[in-house]
Amino acid sequence: MKNDTIGVDVSKDHLDAHRLADGASRRFVNDTSGRKAFLKWLAEKPVERVVFEPTGPYHRAFESALGAAGVPFAKVNPRQARRFAEATGKLAKTDRLDAAMLARMGALLELEARPARSNALLELKELHSAREALVKDRTAAKNRAKTLTLSLLRKHNAQRLDQIERQIQAIETAILAAIEADADLASRFAILTSIPGVSAVTAFALLIAMPELGALDAGQAASLAGLAPIARQSGRWTGRSFIRGGRADVRQALYMPALVAARFNPDMKAKYAHLIETGKPAKVALTAIMRKLLVLANALLKANRPWTQRTA
Repeated sequence: MKNDTIGVDVSKDHLDAHRLADGASRRFVNDTSGRKAFLKWLAEKPVERVVFEPTGPYHRAFESALGAAGVPFAKVNPRQARRFAEATGKLAKTDRLDAAMLARMGALLELEARPARSNALLELKELHSAREALVKDRTAAKNRAKTLTLSLLRKHNAQRLDQIERQIQAIETAILAAIEADADLASRFAILTSIPGVSAVTAFALLIAMPELGALDAGQAASLAGLAPIARQSGRWTGRSFIRGGRADVRQALYMPALVAARFNPDMKAKYAHLIETGKPAKVALTAIMRKLLVLANALLKANRPWTQRTA
């Protein structure tokens, strides 16, 4: 092969790599020196793509190292990787076997290599993840407040809620400052927040969780977010379409804006009412509004212009 695919199984301590062309396998320590050694090994032959599964905090430094070195890579959904392995009859699961499976998957499916996220986006993602964790803590603390009977515990819970609110505010301020410090992100943020119903928090989520927005067509944007209906048909049988997969954090971010748009945006309100009148369940109609909002955001970012009210 002139160009080759490398599969890498990323764990907390190791990087297990498999080169498809000659079947060579190597294990590297998942630290700075180990990643440098991997890149040196990688440079021995031309590479088409490096394929790995996202593993939370363990793959981020590895991804950054690949991006800094200009190495093309593709991240694959772990569930899809496991199904690929099962489809090829590979039921055993070890780090070394997983690396070989990822290399084979990348080559056979010709997985498209994507550009690495900038350091600014990686830092924003970390801040946004911390904010989401605090929001969950806040919800849990509010629920606890309903059941506490001892004054001491109520006091401690109230103090914890105050602390969480301050921390959320500090993180949101840091996110906004980071966006404003980057001209491209600031421009994209201004376009997103110009859409009625899209708050700063929603714009944060769209910028961080879906950086491809503005470089996709309408169908790709909806599919990537898991908002495109999946058809179900076999012979004469036709089942109900449904959404599945995609980026759940994007859908969560669009839920409240869609509720607002369905009530106060004339176009979205009319679309929502039409769907309800034709017998669609409320959740299905709301999902359609979420999809329209995302497609609108994608179109505005692609055209590099803010939302404007249409005149009759």
